[in-house]
Amino acid sequence: MAAAGRVARVVIDSALPQLDHFFDYGIPDELADQAVSGVRVKVPLRTAGRIADGYIAEVVDASDGAFDGSLSPIDSVVSPVPVLSPEVWALARRLADRSAGTANDILRLAVPGRQVRVEKAWLAADRDAGEPTEHAAAEPAVRGYGDRVLETAVAAHERIALFAIPRPARLPDGSWVGEWAVTLATLATGCWARGESAILAVPDYRDLDQLAAALAAIAPPDAVVRADAAQSNPDRYRAFLAALSGPRIVIGNRSVVYAPAARLGMIAVWDDSDPLHAEPLSPYVHSRDAALVRQELQECALVFAGHTRSVEVQRLVELGWLKDVAPERAVLPKVVLTANQPAAEPIARAARIPSTAWQAARTALTGERGDPQGPVLIQVGRPGYAPVLACAKCGHAARCNRCDGPLGQSRAGATPSCGVCGALATDWRCDNCEHDRFRMVTVGAGRTAEELGRAFPGVRVIVSDGEHPVQTVGGTPAIVVATRGAEPIAAEGYRAVLLLDGERMLARETLRVAEDCLRWWSNASALAAPGAPTILVGVSGPLARSFATGRTAEYARTELAGRRELRFPPAVRLASITGAAEVVAEAVAAVDPELLIDVLGPAPHGDGQVRSTLRFEYAKGQDVATAVRAAYVRNATRRRRAPAGKSGFRPAPNLRVRFDDPDIL
Repeated sequence: MAAAGRVARVVIDSALPQLDHFFDYGIPDELADQAVSGVRVKVPLRTAGRIADGYIAEVVDASDGAFDGSLSPIDSVVSPVPVLSPEVWALARRLADRSAGTANDILRLAVPGRQVRVEKAWLAADRDAGEPTEHAAAEPAVRGYGDRVLETAVAAHERIALFAIPRPARLPDGSWVGEWAVTLATLATGCWARGESAILAVPDYRDLDQLAAALAAIAPPDAVVRADAAQSNPDRYRAFLAALSGPRIVIGNRSVVYAPAARLGMIAVWDDSDPLHAEPLSPYVHSRDAALVRQELQECALVFAGHTRSVEVQRLVELGWLKDVAPERAVLPKVVLTANQPAAEPIARAARIPSTAWQAARTALTGERGDPQGPVLIQVGRPGYAPVLACAKCGHAARCNRCDGPLGQSRAGATPSCGVCGALATDWRCDNCEHDRFRMVTVGAGRTAEELGRAFPGVRVIVSDGEHPVQTVGGTPAIVVATRGAEPIAAEGYRAVLLLDGERMLARETLRVAEDCLRWWSNASALAAPGAPTILVGVSGPLARSFATGRTAEYARTELAGRRELRFPPAVRLASITGAAEVVAEAVAAVDPELLIDVLGPAPHGDGQVRSTLRFEYAKGQDVATAVRAAYVRNATRRRRAPAGKSGFRPAPNLRVRFDDPDIL
């Protein structure tokens, strides 16, 4: 018997797009107290008597427009914990509709799998004891932005594009972090002191560790929740339940924007142009877009912070959607450009370092001019020893004889191997001239460290990359060779920063190459000690001048103007549709041409598939997403003939839809 005519509107846990809607179920009397919004349930499906998992998104009266016939009852309530908050459900639904995806795909990112032991321990504990009972008497002050300028803006729930102060900061325990981490930690602690939650999203674990260290210095331990993708499943679920318990400061990677934060006061995203903020799983929602939508739904403060500014954030600043905030006093790195400057010494030429950079490194390591001694950071473009090899005779790129992948060398004297299949090139011969000797084309971090070690005998050389992660180094003289994004924090800051391989970084074929290079260089220069030189090697022109003068916002403005002329993102939105040619053509035809600027393609996309790209204005985005999603659902529900000899097999749908695809252009 149904509980007083109450109806549960359930979201089925299924990746099938045709099931992405509410299913109405009756609530039995024995489950009336447990079947509330947000809990996990098991419900029957009429297909073959199956039982499916799901969440109760809403509980309504039968008279409120729910199905007025005979409803199947809920089979069981899996857990009494309301893990799906109304705010998170509204966010998932809005983002799925915006990107022609399913809400359940987002819920898989937002709600971790249930861990029974962790949940029982949380339920057994006094929930009030789990919430911090003593909030700070006064909000901590943010330094460097004027008298309570940032604090007032966040308290008023404004939207901010924030330029971070590019310098290292010392914490009370003697450890060092970026000043940006202290700024965001202070703002978040202020939110918590007012009884509000804060969500802080950063790209990777290095940034997360800095942020956690900064918060540990000013916020109570039980006020901070770390939602890290590297956590074990029990730890992740424990953090999720802690975020449900009351106002918290929730920090994590891109999916933390879906955290169930109570009374949300602020969302902050650090370095939004970092590609790690792009979600690789359907429906591929960038954390920046998720933060923008959540701010609109919950009307909290929104902060996009960075040492540089993405073109997407610059567009929002020019539209007046974000408020431009910079430090009270400009803090600019001391940048020296050395384009076309020759190396003075043979060993400097081997390490690709011109004379000015070489002298700066020598001074920092030896203190020969009376300057303070300390570590030197050298940023390189590629890890490994010799990531790219070529034929020593004709210069053609050396390719694997098995799979045609690029050949590289992991260390000095090592046999070259393929970067794709890993095969050793023991019997390699050039396809062009039959020569059997190699030469290095691109020098990696390992070879650079080797050459510098010879130049400065007795000085410690540290390599930091994806395979050899180093997060902190001391303040004693050392040479730190790091790939972009893997630079450690140095005590007191680096006494010199050398940026190598700039021309190779700019050679990447992508629309974002200039923006990426500015971000890599600026983040590295922010690790320098005050007054220490940052030397950019081999790059000249407007990009280098913008970096040297700190006019990165003006460069973003110029870049955005150029994209408007060409109708490239973010001036317009894109949607890519990939699949078999006839399926893609059908999906494109389902969209009203009046909604589109144009259609690019179809173009071959490997494995016999094609890709078409739709370009449209932001105002038409919802209508385009609705039409594309309808075509996607039709394709998913179409009956497919089984291949010969496989009577029980049905091929999966082969249509892929992605809005705002960063891989295009």
